[in-house]
Amino acid sequence: MKITEIKAVPGLVEKKNVAVYARVSNGKDAMLHSLSAQVSYYSKLIQSHNDWEYVGVYTDEALTGTKDNRENFQRLIEDCKAGKIDLVITKSISRFARNTVTLLRTVRELKELGIGVFFEEQNINTLSADGELMITILASYAQEESLSASENVKWRIQNDYKQGVLPLMIQNIYGYKRTADGGLEIIPEEAETVRRIYSLFLDGFGMLKIADKLNKLGIRSNSNDRWTDKKVRYILSNEKYIGDLLLQKSFRTDHLTKRTKKNRGEKPQYYVENNHAPIISKEMFEAVQLEFERRREKHYKISEPQKYAFTSKIQCGNCGKHYRRKVTATGVVWICITYDRNGKKECASKQIPDKTLCAVTADVIASKEFHAELFEKLIEKIIVPKANHLLYVFKDGHTVEREWQDRSRSESWTPQMKAQARQKTLERRNANAENNKIYSCDQE
Repeated sequence: MKITEIKAVPGLVEKKNVAVYARVSNGKDAMLHSLSAQVSYYSKLIQSHNDWEYVGVYTDEALTGTKDNRENFQRLIEDCKAGKIDLVITKSISRFARNTVTLLRTVRELKELGIGVFFEEQNINTLSADGELMITILASYAQEESLSASENVKWRIQNDYKQGVLPLMIQNIYGYKRTADGGLEIIPEEAETVRRIYSLFLDGFGMLKIADKLNKLGIRSNSNDRWTDKKVRYILSNEKYIGDLLLQKSFRTDHLTKRTKKNRGEKPQYYVENNHAPIISKEMFEAVQLEFERRREKHYKISEPQKYAFTSKIQCGNCGKHYRRKVTATGVVWICITYDRNGKKECASKQIPDKTLCAVTADVIASKEFHAELFEKLIEKIIVPKANHLLYVFKDGHTVEREWQDRSRSESWTPQMKAQARQKTLERRNANAENNKIYSCDQE
């Protein structure tokens, strides 16, 4: 019996598509492990393996690793689902995610697709037999580290508040710049704009008109973009412009979500008088607050604001703002706040008919008709990535995408609109008949 070995052809060996995820915090390790350094290192590492095919490096720069809204992290996961990636390499568990739930959910989701994640610092491959056990243990430590760091920061900020000190992390204050010793120094050009805003308001201008005027003059806001009525209101109601400080106006609810909540008495506040040079007088500030109250009593009825099931649940995928409920001539719709206030030039989103939204949502939550309670129980939010598309994000983390069709013109017309159209048609017919009659008389 003769046995001949047929050697493998190197070129026929299937290569693994390998990608890297790198994330750098703006804080403690930004100097030691810069984003560019990680990109360079991992690019060379992948290309040094003959059986690896370099896909690319997915990078994010963020303050923490606890949030799920990292843009390129999400793109990485989508590319994995699309079959473009076989292996993901990352520096450490804390770089991938500090939230244990998020980490395990993502790792298990990729594992089911046959995709491994290799954590270089811990030398763990999620496809190995003991990979998930090790990740569970180490991720818990990473989450506790995140909690400890968060509590330390909270203590430091709280101590600053008690001492009447504005934390250095608060930098972006229109009209002022932070000094080396933590004080506030007036920026003359911006201070002039602040005075203009106060004067215009006392002259009878509304906040939206003030914002429009500033935009037409080419004056930029503190975030170097357009003024809005919300930004104008912030200027008009901020005690810093009279040289005082109200500390702890808001606080973070927990270290994982990083959600900021307005302080309505849950936490102590500290009021510091004559802390820095004022831009406007206290008399003018008080006059503005009284004018606010006068306008409020004149234009608004005292009533509880209506809360609808979709309120604060629909997010525009174009500008990031929420959708609001609006009653139009064709019925109730949900429309992006930016589009509604500033038009298509600011946000090219599309309004959604309320009936359509209810019908699509009922289908997504597996209900014959829309139920607000069931919707609230199951759905975290709805993202509108593009026209006629809805992305439902469930509270358990999975998503469902749906498309919806525009209503036909006949469906969008109200009985009143139909009656007006019939009336106009009748008037045109009568006018044509009268013209024909005059023309016949002229011919005789």
